[in-house]
Amino acid sequence: MKLTIKQIAEMAGVSVTTVSQILNNKGSRFSEETRKRVLDIVNKHHYKPDFFASNLINRHSKTIGMIVPDVTDFFFSKVIEGAESYFNPLGYMLVLCNSRHSQEKEIQYLKELSHRSVDGILLATPHQLPEEYSLKSGFFDDRPIILVDRGINQRDNGRLIVKEYEGAYQAVSYLIDNGHQNIGMLKESTGYYQLEERFNGYRHALKDHQIPFKGRYVETAELTVTGGYEACKKLLNFRELTAIFCGNDAMAIGCYQAIYEAGKKVPEDISVIGFDALKLTEYITPPLTTVMQPTFEIGFTAAKFLVDAIEFPSRRIPNKIFDTKLILRESVKALTIEK
Repeated sequence: MKLTIKQIAEMAGVSVTTVSQILNNKGSRFSEETRKRVLDIVNKHHYKPDFFASNLINRHSKTIGMIVPDVTDFFFSKVIEGAESYFNPLGYMLVLCNSRHSQEKEIQYLKELSHRSVDGILLATPHQLPEEYSLKSGFFDDRPIILVDRGINQRDNGRLIVKEYEGAYQAVSYLIDNGHQNIGMLKESTGYYQLEERFNGYRHALKDHQIPFKGRYVETAELTVTGGYEACKKLLNFRELTAIFCGNDAMAIGCYQAIYEAGKKVPEDISVIGFDALKLTEYITPPLTTVMQPTFEIGFTAAKFLVDAIEFPSRRIPNKIFDTKLILRESVKALTIEK
């Protein structure tokens, strides 16, 4: 039977408060004899603290709520992994909520988590928070929140910014440097995380290399394997295309399948570049050239910011800018440039 903190107090001949303070390293006012008596009982019986009971005394549940739009999305699964890797060694338990891109469900989860006494909330959202749940609304006065939202909701600190424009610009410039002039793009269709910066990087790279932008070379779809597959099938109607820049790696994988079904090959007939540098893209054939963004580090940093906000509420949370990097593999063919 699991030993309770009350039983430890009775066995040691002290109060429950004394035991609690000693276990939480706040028992400096107690004698060494009292401390040793309590800790000997704890060690002998392999006592583990009950976080619910601890919450009643310390006002901390050691529980974090995390809301993401899609737990099956490759990007978010890596963000979750990064967050857990920071939380777990500190004794925090993660309560994961899947909003399925619905703001209504996000609000529902925010209410539920607030009733369950979580110490803080990580919210990954493609939505503008409604006024009653904005960062200045007072809803989060009792518990801090860190947003993973690509800067959609304006704030002065705690912003996690990825240099997506630079990554996309570098990827398209690489295609151009390898002789490609007719370059398509598979773009997200939902305003998802305002990934317009990737599209802007594509357009501006073309412009800076004196290549006309052609709207028909851009197809929109969901940032999924199926979305990439369906969008790529449409782009392949333009036989002059020699390369496609994809909004993320999932779309690039779907793009590969569409190219294969059309009787073409990557990169012999169509060069492809993705975005995210998911681990699995090393193992598809051919390995995908892609733009790396530090997804794991985004989750890890968001978790660190949140714990700092919990433990040091008066401390200003900084902003963090993440670099991107073009990972060169085997999905781009160098074309002969006629002079």
